[in-house]
Amino acid sequence: QVQLVESGGGSTTAGGSLRLSCVISGLFGQRRCWGWFRSNSGDERNWVASITDVGQVTYNPSLEGRFTISQHNAANILYLQMDDLTPEDTAVYYCAARSISGCPRLPGLYPYWGQGTQVTVSS
Repeated sequence: QVQLVESGGGSTTAGGSLRLSCVISGLFGQRRCWGWFRSNSGDERNWVASITDVGQVTYNPSLEGRFTISQHNAANILYLQMDDLTPEDTAVYYCAARSISGCPRLPGLYPYWGQGTQVTVSS
């Protein structure tokens, strides 16, 4: 059974930083992609960043420079470091995973999801 469990959400003021973590278990295979998405409307999940099993990263261009995705392969943990946060970053953040190669930006192509963690940034 695949499980993704996020932690690290919370509240901060504009300019602050938060670090999200996602522990991934039960997902096997040499090729895989882990990613972060966010939703501030309760419906659409927007792609934030992805990382492959060999550490190749891609970012939503609107967030690159402030957000950093990383992983601890041995511990199966995915991270998202978020710096210089703005109120527009307020959202529920989700980690997602797929056990085949390729890191798409469409949420529908990721079969496994965490429960989400709330990030709130006040001005």
